[in-house]
Amino acid sequence: METTEEYVYVLDYLPEGRGDVPPHRRYPVVYGIGENQFTILELVPKERITLSIGDRIYIGKDARKREKIKKIKGRIGYSDLTGTAHVEMPYVIHDIVKHKEEYFVNFFNNAPAISTRFHVLELLPGLGKKMMLDILDERRKNLFTSFTDMTDRIDFLRAPDKLVAKRIELELTDPDQKYRLFTRPPITQGTPYRQ
Repeated sequence: METTEEYVYVLDYLPEGRGDVPPHRRYPVVYGIGENQFTILELVPKERITLSIGDRIYIGKDARKREKIKKIKGRIGYSDLTGTAHVEMPYVIHDIVKHKEEYFVNFFNNAPAISTRFHVLELLPGLGKKMMLDILDERRKNLFTSFTDMTDRIDFLRAPDKLVAKRIELELTDPDQKYRLFTRPPITQGTPYRQ
């Protein structure tokens, strides 16, 4: 997994700032989620720009390519997001998973066992032992090439992209998750974002 976020997807955009902040301390704010490690970030947009929920925007190190973001304020937790961002997050995560299909199909092709009795694939919500065994049997024959290839070859597997998206959402919303397949550990107070 890559160590920095180059692109984020917009979860919420508040051009007038947060309403729960005193007027003299308000500033325009963007809440976004990174496409590599699903890092939740607070960003300050450039002046006179327009953003919509779901937009993919560059926040990488090359300042000349940062057309819409003036500053990365920092990494934040799920509880710091707005209600709108909470509602939009599952849809945006699913869009990212679809956009990075090859990466996540490779996850299914290479996911290891955690112990002799437990496999990483069993951490995906809704994927039980039988389906996990079917996936392992099929990938031994031939590696999967797409989500469609997976659903064509495995009985009762309907939406592997949604299984992955639900796991990512669980890792972001529950800081006590023991295993993190796709996200960074939750932040502790005062942990700055390192680009």
